[in-house]
Amino acid sequence: MRFRVDQSLPFAALILLAACGGGAIDSTPALAAESPGPAGDYPVVVGPAYSVGGTTYTPVDTMNFDTIGRAEVGGEGGSTVTAAHHTLPLPSYVEVTALDTGRTILVRVERRGPMQSNAAIELSPGAAAQLGLVGQTRAAVRVRRVNPIEPERALLRAGQPAPARMDTPKSLLGVLYRKLDNQEGVSRPAPDAAPAPAPTPAPAPAPVPAPKPDKGKKPKPVPAPVPVPAPAPKPAPAPAPAPAPAAKGKFVVQVGAFGNQANAKAAAAKTGGSANPVGKLWRVRMGPYASEADARAALAKAKAAGYSDARIQRAD
Repeated sequence: MRFRVDQSLPFAALILLAACGGGAIDSTPALAAESPGPAGDYPVVVGPAYSVGGTTYTPVDTMNFDTIGRAEVGGEGGSTVTAAHHTLPLPSYVEVTALDTGRTILVRVERRGPMQSNAAIELSPGAAAQLGLVGQTRAAVRVRRVNPIEPERALLRAGQPAPARMDTPKSLLGVLYRKLDNQEGVSRPAPDAAPAPAPTPAPAPAPVPAPKPDKGKKPKPVPAPVPVPAPAPKPAPAPAPAPAPAAKGKFVVQVGAFGNQANAKAAAAKTGGSANPVGKLWRVRMGPYASEADARAALAKAKAAGYSDARIQRAD
């Protein structure tokens, strides 16, 4: 026996769902279920365009992303080193530099936002603490997308901070701050710039006393003293650029991370480094070195040996 199907029931159900508040749209696209390994970063999600405060943002998978702006601290993410961004794909990884101190950290972008302003990035409380921005609002930062090695990705996926990058030198921070000032329409000197000294005025010439006339004789007219022009002040010398601060601590050169022990030992033999197990990977490092100059020389040796992804890091 067949029963008659009422075609209006599905539409009635949709109307009832909308009446119950089901029409709200979340502008943050849902990420795929996290995988414990490298697959947890793929595939990335771009998502549709959305608006915040009258500004429309169109997410795009841009590799060479490098910008300056303001950072806010949000309530999401807790102690993890994560962030929200308006347009970068989810997930992705960025280096965030505080322009006031030069401190640079690695952050995983997992959310859209900030949803209440046009700030360049919204950091989790854990990311703000590692960057030294506790208690600050709208701090000046640089945001640069990077492609970190898998051990660093694994730490951030597990909710742990990755090792901090080398501090950005003051000379570059001054350039970035001036670029931000131009972007925001602010005029001010670069940080730590010394004001030019005021020129020293030349002393006035001493007056020439008039001779006393002899009694009974008509005094001769005394010519008026010719004023001596004051020498023009020399232009103040331009302040010398502040030297880049010497890097503190010891450094190592990260040649690479390998899944095969034989390949790691071959890379260590080729570069003069050492291979050590880190989880399921083998990490090859050169050093440690007492100075940044020695580390840069070792970095050049590693790249000359064919390891173009080698980089300088602080020793653990």
